[in-house]
Amino acid sequence: MNQISPLAFVHPEAKLGDNNIIGPFCYIDCDTVLGDNNVLQNSVTINRGARIGNNNEIFPGASLSTKPQDLKFKGEETTCVIGDNNSIRENVTISRGTASSGSTSLGSNNLLMENMHIAHDCYVGSNVIIGNSTKLAGEVHIHDNAILSAAVLTHQFCTIGGYVMIQGGSRFSQDIPPYIIVGRFPVKYMGINLVGLRRHGFSNELIDLIHNAYRLLYSQGVIAEGIEEIKKNLQITPEIQYIIDFVESSKRGIIR
Repeated sequence: MNQISPLAFVHPEAKLGDNNIIGPFCYIDCDTVLGDNNVLQNSVTINRGARIGNNNEIFPGASLSTKPQDLKFKGEETTCVIGDNNSIRENVTISRGTASSGSTSLGSNNLLMENMHIAHDCYVGSNVIIGNSTKLAGEVHIHDNAILSAAVLTHQFCTIGGYVMIQGGSRFSQDIPPYIIVGRFPVKYMGINLVGLRRHGFSNELIDLIHNAYRLLYSQGVIAEGIEEIKKNLQITPEIQYIIDFVESSKRGIIR
C-alpha cells in the first residue's frame, strides 16, 4: 500500500506501484509512472512523461521530467526515464527529452547532489556521482562509474567516459575519454584515475596498460597517430579497445 500525504496531489491518471511514500506538497502529474518502494520527501514535483523505477529517494524541491529548456521544443510527447536505487538530492532538476532523441535517461545507483541539472536528451549511465551545482547541457552522455565534482559546466553534445574524475569548477566543450582525471583551466588531462581504478578492482597490470595507452595517445602531435601507436604497441584488452573506440568515435574531439 502506498503512503500518500493528504497534502500531496497525485493525478488520477498517474500509475503508481506499491509501497511508495509520497510526502506533503508533492505533485505528480498525468502520464507518469512510478514503480515500487520509492520515497518522495516533501515538495517533490514529478512532471508528465516521467518513468521512474524502484527504490529511489527523491529529496525536497526536486523537479523531474520538466519541460525542456530548448526553444525547438514544440510540446511533443517525450519522456524522462529514471532507473532504480538513485539518490536525487534537494533541488535537482531533470528535463524530459525533445524530438532529438525522445527521452532523457538516468540509469541506476546514481547520486545526484543538491542543485544540479540534467538537460534534455541527456544520457547518464549507472553508478555515477554528480556534485553540487553541476550543470549538464543538452544531449550530454555520461558513461558508467564517472564522477563529476561540484560546479562543473558541461557543454552540449559532450561525452564523458567511464571511470573519470572531473575536478570541481571545471568547464569544457570537448569529450573526456575514460579512466582519467581532468582539471585545471582550461581543462587538461592530469593522468589516469589511479585511486578510482583501484577501488573498482583494476589490477596493477591493467592500470599500467591503461597508463601506457594514454602515454602513447598524448605523445603524438596528432591524436590519430597516437591511436595507431596504441594499436601497434599494446595488448588490446577490452579496456584498451574502449579507449580506442571512444577516441575514434568522438565528434567534438577529446581534451588534451
